[in-house]
Amino acid sequence: MDSQPARNNWMMTRRVFLGASASCLTSLAAGPLVSDTFAGSRPNTARFGIVTDSHYTNRNYSNRFCNESLEKMSECVELMNKQEVDFLVELGDFKDQDDPPVEENTISYLQAVEGVFQQFTGSIYHVLGNHDMDSISKSQFLANVENTRIAPGASYYSFGLNGLHFVILDANYISNGTDYDHGNFSWTDANIPPAELDWLRQDLASVEAPVIVFIHQLLDGTGSHYVKNAANVRQILEASGKVLAVFQGHNHPGAYSQIGGIHYYTLKALVEGSGAENNAYAIVEVHPDRSMTVSAYRKAIRREFAARCSIADLNGDCIVDFRDYSLMAEKWLDAGLAESDGPPGRRRR
Repeated sequence: MDSQPARNNWMMTRRVFLGASASCLTSLAAGPLVSDTFAGSRPNTARFGIVTDSHYTNRNYSNRFCNESLEKMSECVELMNKQEVDFLVELGDFKDQDDPPVEENTISYLQAVEGVFQQFTGSIYHVLGNHDMDSISKSQFLANVENTRIAPGASYYSFGLNGLHFVILDANYISNGTDYDHGNFSWTDANIPPAELDWLRQDLASVEAPVIVFIHQLLDGTGSHYVKNAANVRQILEASGKVLAVFQGHNHPGAYSQIGGIHYYTLKALVEGSGAENNAYAIVEVHPDRSMTVSAYRKAIRREFAARCSIADLNGDCIVDFRDYSLMAEKWLDAGLAESDGPPGRRRR
């Protein structure tokens, strides 16, 4: 794929050049400010861990060995600590429940798996999955976990790191916009309500940084595992022109697709299958050119994502900086600059 835009036949007036220059300079100036944390030695890069669907409880069912999830999660956390990743995010269905469910026991399962997750020495983040509200409420779940430097009680939110922007979405709403609560839902009825969609638009518009999205239910299609209004969500993501990838859980076998220039990676579930060999987790590395590598562990699948560059990147390195500004000025000079932006024969005063 040719990542460099066509540069032939530039016909730039003074007004166009000055407008483009201002936009370029604004982007350059805004870059470091869009993140909560900006590490000058590693701009526009990150290494973070992902894990999903641990379903921790004392029972096993189907091919879900829920009572082994603490050991599997511990292995994941130990590896993430050794690799010194920037942060670790779990993509939902963190815990499960008894059959029949007992609320007190459900909370104890949540606290146990959170205790293992908290052993990661860096920042941690949670995505809500449908099983996280199967016998408790969202507020109960959120009261028993911690998201680093995120306001308690927030089920969807965003944060920045190294000039990148990360978005956590919550699709655990039934069709009428009501929260999942104590199992009052069908797992096939996942929706992102209008208020969250509005928040997403505003959040994406507020940054110039490359964006990575995390969600439990799937956004890249239709069917029982997918968010019902996934097409509306994708439209917002694509319209921003900033989203590099979406990382998902929920569909235990895992999957991958690319739609509208955005990569959709569904991580395999930690809970499926007995024994350490059936564990699954991954480290995602974002490179300076905005390409990405998913390094897979155990049953997870390795992937390489090609770069997606900004339209302001004129030299093809996927970084908007003064080299692009210099190239714009060079092309302007080569093409010549008209003294007048007005109609022919009209003199500029």
